[in-house]
Amino acid sequence: MHPRIPRAIVASVSPAALSPAAVRREFDALRACGVTLAVAGTARHSPETLLTRGYGPRHGLELFGTRYFLSAPRQNPDLRFFVAFVMPPAAAPRRARLHARIFYKDVSLIWRSASHVIRSEYENWVGKGDVTVVVEDGYETVYSAEETTDLPLEIQFALDDLNRHYERVKTDHTAVEKVLRNAPDSRIRPYRDFSEPRARAASNPRNRIHGGKSIAWFTRKGQPHTLRFAGGYAPDFVNGVLESRASASSLYGGDLMRYRILSHNREVQYLFFASPRQVWIIPPQATTTEIMSYGVRTVGVVVDEDLCVPGYEYHYLDHSVSPPEMVSQIPAGYVGKISAVDPSRADASPWLDELPVIQEFRRKVL
Repeated sequence: MHPRIPRAIVASVSPAALSPAAVRREFDALRACGVTLAVAGTARHSPETLLTRGYGPRHGLELFGTRYFLSAPRQNPDLRFFVAFVMPPAAAPRRARLHARIFYKDVSLIWRSASHVIRSEYENWVGKGDVTVVVEDGYETVYSAEETTDLPLEIQFALDDLNRHYERVKTDHTAVEKVLRNAPDSRIRPYRDFSEPRARAASNPRNRIHGGKSIAWFTRKGQPHTLRFAGGYAPDFVNGVLESRASASSLYGGDLMRYRILSHNREVQYLFFASPRQVWIIPPQATTTEIMSYGVRTVGVVVDEDLCVPGYEYHYLDHSVSPPEMVSQIPAGYVGKISAVDPSRADASPWLDELPVIQEFRRKVL
């Protein structure tokens, strides 16, 4: 059985106050001591090429003993991202590894660590971590549990700060495949190096949040006022507001505020986003301290996905199938106006504003 994972509540971390040259010296010193550079993508046979072709570390972070080294940000038509090197604590120095990863910013404005990638003649998709299996009409359907790739809330502010530090960001069409394992077109599931640390953590029942059951659900599907929280797991808007940070987003109409808020029982933390129009909730995270090689927590939190609809969510007519089909991730009957910035997404505030937890957040925090 995996040991019980400690919990800790800490302020968001800041980037190390070091120059890029000093960060690189620390990185090189680790490697000189025998720390191995591990790469899963096409650069796995020559990992040094990541360092010689502009992806070397320029910034450093540390959380719960896990060290994060980050390149300058890059972008392609799909992603804004960092090439990251993650070094979790090791039982012995000879077992330490620096794992090359891709940290990218999702449209919900959360930074994630991609689990794998599919690049082929027919597919262009970034792996979204672990999966859930649902039986629908007698058939098993596999869905990505995207929240399993969300990087710790404690480093989200730092990643945003580093991203904004660069006025010019290079376009890069090759880094993602160099770093990430390229999977077959049909592979939604992550590989074992992502799923097994989560399974080991869950093997101890004391690590499971609310026993592995959902902490937030709707008693009637598609009816926002029926939202319920398990005892102790609702956000504490009076004594649990840890910190807030201002930023901006063109997609969301300008100024943006972010609030990190604890649950009443302190086992879970939430990140609320407030734009001029919308308020939405990032999937909550545990306050556990174990981080795996992808830079994410090994312990997850289960909630109904309709609690965490972002301010703008997918809602479009898919013309790649015949006849065309409507694709929507906003609950039926609550779709707002199409985004002027991204026509594949619509305003989800008609749904969000009916959620009792959003209403309470507006009253007590905003």
